[in-house]
Amino acid sequence: MEREFLASCLKLFNYYKSLGDKTFLQLSEQDLLFTPNSYSNNIAIIVRHLSGNMKSRWTNFLTEDGEKNWREREKEFSDPFKTKIEILKDWEAGWDCLFKTLNSLKPEDLSKTIYIRNQGHSVMDAILRQLAHYSSHVGQIIYLGTVIKGEDWQSLSIPKGQSDSFNAAHFSKAKENKHFTEDFISEKSGDDPSK
Repeated sequence: MEREFLASCLKLFNYYKSLGDKTFLQLSEQDLLFTPNSYSNNIAIIVRHLSGNMKSRWTNFLTEDGEKNWREREKEFSDPFKTKIEILKDWEAGWDCLFKTLNSLKPEDLSKTIYIRNQGHSVMDAILRQLAHYSSHVGQIIYLGTVIKGEDWQSLSIPKGQSDSFNAAHFSKAKENKHFTEDFISEKSGDDPSK
């Protein structure tokens, strides 16, 4: 069960990263810096925050507190990147840190205790905490993408008005056991999240 949990989490993290990647493909540098109002974050700031969190949480994951003393969280919200190249470079660096660590974990690690701001978590709970955190921010990135692109937005899920045909295609196939992301990613981009 522990091995399946780790494999499933890897697929889900890959899935959410792919949604961000596909959003960035649709957006210009100017789009990534668009801020809808003074209270909201733009995509560049969200990426900086995500990457800062990932580097802090996943560096020396099993042996050090997840909130590193070198992290400058407040700067993540006040000192955004200025170019798309910078944004995407930091996006990749954060995910690389996450995947390197997650791929190194063994099933027996899941019951170990790690700390985030001195609060103990089982490794399993810490992974789930980060999965929920990152998926919420990727959702913000996607939403901002839809606002910016409007009618030109290319859906990353089932497009409006196509639910019936999507369901019909799936129900026409034999039942099988596999992770939902395998179909979604292969149908949308040809990527295989398990590799």
